[in-house]
Amino acid sequence: MEPRLVGPGPYRATRLWNEIIELFRAGMPLRKHRCRFKSYERCFKASEAVDCLHELLGSNQNFGPEVTRDQTVKLLKKFLKNHVIEDIKGRWGKEDFEDDGHLYRFPPSSPLKSYPKKPSCGKEVIKFPDWDEMKAGPFQEHIPVKSVMNSEMWYKRHSIAIGEVPACKLVFRRDLTQTNIEEIWKSITLSRLQKVLGLDSLDEVVDTKLVNSKHIVQNVYNVNKQGIVILEDKSKELPHWILSAMKCLANWPSCSDLKQPTYSGFERDVFKTIVDYFGQMKEPLLTFHFFDIFVSVLGLLQKHSKAVEALQISCLLLPPENRKRLQLLVRMMARISLNQDLPPLSESVRTRTLMVQGFSRCILCSKDEIDLDELLAAKLVSFLMDNYQEILSVPSALKSSVEDHVVHLQRVQIKYAGADSDAALPPPSFCHQITTGEFEYQRATSSQEPLAALLEEIVMNKEISVKDKKKKLKQFQKSYPEVYRVRFPSPETEAMLFPEKTKQKPPILMWALKKPFQPFHRTRSFRM
Repeated sequence: MEPRLVGPGPYRATRLWNEIIELFRAGMPLRKHRCRFKSYERCFKASEAVDCLHELLGSNQNFGPEVTRDQTVKLLKKFLKNHVIEDIKGRWGKEDFEDDGHLYRFPPSSPLKSYPKKPSCGKEVIKFPDWDEMKAGPFQEHIPVKSVMNSEMWYKRHSIAIGEVPACKLVFRRDLTQTNIEEIWKSITLSRLQKVLGLDSLDEVVDTKLVNSKHIVQNVYNVNKQGIVILEDKSKELPHWILSAMKCLANWPSCSDLKQPTYSGFERDVFKTIVDYFGQMKEPLLTFHFFDIFVSVLGLLQKHSKAVEALQISCLLLPPENRKRLQLLVRMMARISLNQDLPPLSESVRTRTLMVQGFSRCILCSKDEIDLDELLAAKLVSFLMDNYQEILSVPSALKSSVEDHVVHLQRVQIKYAGADSDAALPPPSFCHQITTGEFEYQRATSSQEPLAALLEEIVMNKEISVKDKKKKLKQFQKSYPEVYRVRFPSPETEAMLFPEKTKQKPPILMWALKKPFQPFHRTRSFRM
């Protein structure tokens, strides 16, 4: 089974979880092992599982080579807890997996997570705020003004040879309030994010009603020369002592706010203080509400420019205090990881890896503990550190688009009979062209996921008899051989679902060995 890139969309974390399980089951070598004078077939050592899964994650484009062995062990702990694997005695449910020589095996069927059923929604077009046209006065109804033609009017004038100037009137807009402008920002921002992610509806990944339009406007305009957000509520600022500690490490060795270190290990104590402060936050900086959006953006990392734009827009949705803390924290992390003058902050872990491990959970995590959130957060934080200057700046194209739209709405316009008064501003586009290969892949994956869930439901159903289950599986294999091959890549995996029962032979009785009594038959003899 070849690994595939899981693109943006709903339930991306669940889709990744299911794919990793299938890849691990298909790629983990199984052989005979001995333990305490006893042999066990088709099992593996814990250290072998760590080696295999670590290599699998490192070569998978959804995760990448920055996945550490320690993160792999943590994922295997969750595998054991969720009965993806079990020990050779059939025990599971606890996270007591260690990187050692203990023996484990796959259960007959590893549980794949099902997708929550949502009502299907068509292509959603985010509507812009609508303001009624002000009624024109009697002196404004018929004003002989030279025509400014759109393409339709030009076609009529030149193809049908209409030489008259059509009747027109001036259209005045109401003055836009601050609330109107904020709603325009929210509408255009969300529509652009929907287009970049390539989704039919943003409702698949976020409740758009909870997006605060004021936060977007504040994050765009209330900034200093460096692009850092200026908070209106000063009580939400970082404490001065934390800012001083962050500046100390970011500008090492020239600590402006602190005295020069007087003892060995000073920089490690400062770093631990920063980690402890951000680690005690009740909610991550990217918030629980926007978790699915940022996980969806991870599916675009292969397309660098799209990923950067998607993160730029997504970070504008954050509360201003969260955006400012994210800007300061990621900038500090990037500077520390590139600072050659800073002494090592750990004897066993590289500085960059230490940054990712120390702060990934305070930047992104799920409210409901999920199984891949640590790996997903590490992937996102690494990308943020490498591109923080672009990502945490205001996207200029979006800003220009909104400001042009606001100016257009405030401008006095000329409306002709039968023409659209807003024809000068092209409507936003919500579709983008894809290649034939991408279309075929989307068509295949969108149909295979429900089929895989159906197959798993048949496998896990304990209410039907073994005979009926075999019959249904045979019908499924005949109808959908590719989906069946992914679930059962080899005859051995299929055989594990129906373990053969050992038949006990009846005891051999001694009397059964004896021949039955044969009467004596007298024969005649003939003498010559």
